[in-house]
Amino acid sequence: MRFVFAILAFVLAALMIAFGIAQRTIFLEPASASLTATIDDGSRYAIIDGAALAAVPGSQTITVSGADTIFMAYGRTADIQAWIGNDSYAAIGLEETDSPALTVTSATGTPVDAEPSVLPEELPTNPAGSDLWLEEFAGQGSLTTTLNVPDGISVVLASDGTAPAPTDISVAWPTDNSTPWAGPLIVGGALMALIGFVIYLLGLLHFRRSRRPRRNVPRGPRMPRLPRAPRPKTIKASEITGPRRSIGRSMIAVPVILVTGFALTGCSPEFWPAAAPEAEGTVTATASPTATGTEAPVIDELPPPAVTQPQLERIVGEIVTLTTAADAALDADSLGTRFTGPALEQRLANYKIRSADSSFTPTVALPAAPLTLTLPQQTSTWPRVVMTVLQSEDEASVPTMALVLKQASPREKYLVEYTIQLEASAKVPDVAPASIGAPLIAPDNKFMVMAPAEVGPAYADLLLNGEASATFPLFDAEGDTARTQLGVESKAQREADLEDTGSIEFSNAAGSGEVVALATNDSGSIVAVSINEITQVKAVNGKATITLEGPSKALSGIESTAKGVESTYGTQILFHVPPANSSDKIVLLGFSQGLISSVELP
Repeated sequence: MRFVFAILAFVLAALMIAFGIAQRTIFLEPASASLTATIDDGSRYAIIDGAALAAVPGSQTITVSGADTIFMAYGRTADIQAWIGNDSYAAIGLEETDSPALTVTSATGTPVDAEPSVLPEELPTNPAGSDLWLEEFAGQGSLTTTLNVPDGISVVLASDGTAPAPTDISVAWPTDNSTPWAGPLIVGGALMALIGFVIYLLGLLHFRRSRRPRRNVPRGPRMPRLPRAPRPKTIKASEITGPRRSIGRSMIAVPVILVTGFALTGCSPEFWPAAAPEAEGTVTATASPTATGTEAPVIDELPPPAVTQPQLERIVGEIVTLTTAADAALDADSLGTRFTGPALEQRLANYKIRSADSSFTPTVALPAAPLTLTLPQQTSTWPRVVMTVLQSEDEASVPTMALVLKQASPREKYLVEYTIQLEASAKVPDVAPASIGAPLIAPDNKFMVMAPAEVGPAYADLLLNGEASATFPLFDAEGDTARTQLGVESKAQREADLEDTGSIEFSNAAGSGEVVALATNDSGSIVAVSINEITQVKAVNGKATITLEGPSKALSGIESTAKGVESTYGTQILFHVPPANSSDKIVLLGFSQGLISSVELP
């Protein structure tokens, strides 16, 4: 009976192992699902819609071919549509049927209500390098990349913006082809084989014992004693049991090897059942109480931030690299591709001065440092504004800088409009996280202590007249080093230095930068403005000649004049303006000043 059970165990083990192996071989489902599309209309651009990317849950492996040069990038669907603008493109969408498939249709982008700062014919047609993309890829002949994009994200494809876009597109998703019972079946089969082998050994042992002579056998008649035969040669026990022991060990080793091999084969997670993940930190939404007989107010969805944190880090990294190279080579053309307004004026003037006098101090460099503050504008239109702060680890030698960047239209790059050195004691107010952003405050907003557009002229008057200025009480004097360096006392010292050889007059004017105000958490705003301080130096009664040196000589191109010189100093300033119901004063967060013009008076 034991042999019957052993045979049944061996048969059951073979079936279990065979079925377990079959689940991982002939019955195994594909490891991925894929959809393909072909573009045959010669479009320069193609967009894979976010719905098509989400046709199957999981990451998306996109393979593109059919062009010599292949460009791929992903970004917000609205941003991609805005970049395409009036151009036509191939829209790759999803046909939701019993058997989903990718569809290709011709479409046109969504134009935005924005006036580019350059002529339309000068706008780039190659999408490579756009500041709108969250990440981009390039290849030759074929390109494969794996993404895991959320809702609201699409993929744009192109060649070089002139040649037709790649024609062959494939999107693949990993599928769950795990076989949770393969491991238990294989290991269980191996254990069943071991049990069958043990039963077989027990049966074999029982059979051998049953063949031995019995001890209590009745004696028969006594036989006569026969002559003693020669004693046979003694055989050692090892000679009898050795081969049997070897056979037994080898037979035992077979299931052990089988069990070990199958156990190792079934160690992969897809071989075993997995428990459903437990939800952690689940939050249940609770309805807000409403007044009886009234409906709850509908809160409009906030516009998205202009950029994401990784996106801005990439943009600022490119700007810092370009600025470092341009500052070293005095490359005005390169600088113009990333700077505008007062930030560009100050650096270009510095380049011109240093071209004539190499010993002149260069403009403060942008630190290659992490972004300690990122405040993008909440907007889905253009122009767009972003403010960020770069703080170097070595603050003693590299000052902390605040940058204000502006993008005029979708196909243009973000340009640095303000580069402001923060005060050592400056405390930037709390602002919304980068994932939310802040609304842009209108220059004439009256819900502040002072409208943003009035802050610059008011502070310029304070620097010119000191305590005699009507706006003097509105500004906090603590930590304001601009008053010391640019205020009434410094102007009086400059006038005293001229002695009796000349006279100097000071005046102010609005700078070239636009007023930028972003909301803070205290209902106030961070305001960036630019003002120009104008000085006119004239000879007394025409009896003296003014000799120009250094920066003034380099910018004006003259060495001396009896008429006089007008010099313009561009000043970029950053303020925190409290809300109107606050008793706090306007705080200077930082400033940067540089000579931007010097001309002979008429």
